[in-house]
Amino acid sequence: MSTEPEKVAPPAEALVAEPEKGAPPPATQPTDYFAVADVVLRLLVFASALISVVVMSTSKQTEMVPPYQVPRPAKFNHSPALIYFVAALSVAGFFTIITTIGSLYSLLKPGCSAKIISHFIIIDVLLLGIVASATGAAASVTYLGLKGNNHVRWGKVCSMYGKFCRYLGASIGVSLFATVMLVLLVLLSVYSLSKKIPK
Repeated sequence: MSTEPEKVAPPAEALVAEPEKGAPPPATQPTDYFAVADVVLRLLVFASALISVVVMSTSKQTEMVPPYQVPRPAKFNHSPALIYFVAALSVAGFFTIITTIGSLYSLLKPGCSAKIISHFIIIDVLLLGIVASATGAAASVTYLGLKGNNHVRWGKVCSMYGKFCRYLGASIGVSLFATVMLVLLVLLSVYSLSKKIPK
C-alpha cells in the first residue's frame, strides 16, 4: 500500500502579496492657503457690510427741538449721503456672496482658479472704490453733525441726537473694517495670480 507524501502548505507569509515596488503613493492635493485666506476675507467683508447696513438702517432717534418743542425724528434716510452709504454697502454685501461662492468653487477645483481670480480682481477693485467713497461720504456727514461748521453756521446736532450719532459712528467704523478687508483681498488676489504665471 503506497502512501502519498503529505502536501506541505506554503507559509502564511508567502500568501501575502508583496506591494509593487516603485508604485507612487496616492496623490493628495496640497492645501491652497491663499484660497482659504481669500474665502475668510470675503466672509469678513460680507459680515461687516451686513452689520453696517443693519446698524445704519436702525439708527433712529426722536427729540424735542427748541424753541417750539416740536418732536423731530433723525433717520438715515434724511441724508442722501447716508442713503448712498446703505445702498453701497448692500451692493458690496451682495457681490461678496457671489464672489465667496466662486472662491469656494476655485478652492475645490484648483484648475480653474486663475481665471476666477482675474475676474475677482476687477470686482474687488470696484467694490473697494464704492465702499470707500460711501464710507467717506457718511463720515463727512457724521463729522458735521458732531462738530458743526461755524463758517456757514451749521450747528452741532450730535449733542441733541447722541444715540443717532453713535449708531452712525459704529456703522462707519465697521465699514472702515470692510474697506481694509477689501484692500487685503485685492493684494491677495494680485499675489495669487502672479504665483500662477509661469516663470
